Amino acid sequence: MDGKVMKQGKRLIAQFGFFLLQNPFLKNFASGRIYQGELKTICSPGLNCYSCPAAAVSCPIGAMQLFLAGARHSISLYVTGFLLAVGAVFGRFICGFVCPMGLLQDLVYRIRTPKLITQLRYTRYIKYAVLIVFVVILPLTIAHELSGLGQPWFCKYICPSGTLFGAVPLLAVNELLRGFTGVQFVVKLAIASGVVVASVFVFRVFCRVLCPLGAIYALLNRVALLHLRCE
Repeated sequence: MDGKVMKQGKRLIAQFGFFLLQNPFLKNFASGRIYQGELKTICSPGLNCYSCPAAAVSCPIGAMQLFLAGARHSISLYVTGFLLAVGAVFGRFICGFVCPMGLLQDLVYRIRTPKLITQLRYTRYIKYAVLIVFVVILPLTIAHELSGLGQPWFCKYICPSGTLFGAVPLLAVNELLRGFTGVQFVVKLAIASGVVVASVFVFRVFCRVLCPLGAIYALLNRVALLHLRCE
């Protein structure tokens, strides 16, 4: 038992280390600023929101959507190649050690409550539908009537990482931004809150059920050099 606790402790230390590596500008949480320097052209391997005040890098899912929304029927070779390379080498190691949403879920799962042990045999396929529909099809096919460009549908309407690490900290320190919130933010906050509450009882529920990045890494995990299994 002590060995298991020590292993979990080392994993948490590694997760916090990767979080700080991707989000070094912690002082921006107090100022409400978003770093927009050259490092933002680099994608994080995890679901690390561009709008997180502390973030030094961008989210690969957000970058993919923006490219598809603007380039219409083209796919960004940079983002696609990055995800394929990272997934082929590390697989779901990224989900377990690097992704901020993985860290958040692990922390709330440590809250002492009865746990629901489930394999999620069928609901785990939802993340593939989210990837296909919200990350690829909708940004690629539905254009805004004024700009003629698509929208980052997953980031805009679903992503709990963007809500928890980006929107909530920014709204907490910016009264002007709070005046622009509406039904869309309330829905996203409800989704994020639901994910957090569910994560208390079900291990990594967002990663296993809704995360499109998790879907990509799950597929690549079959051929990854570091092979992890989480069903």
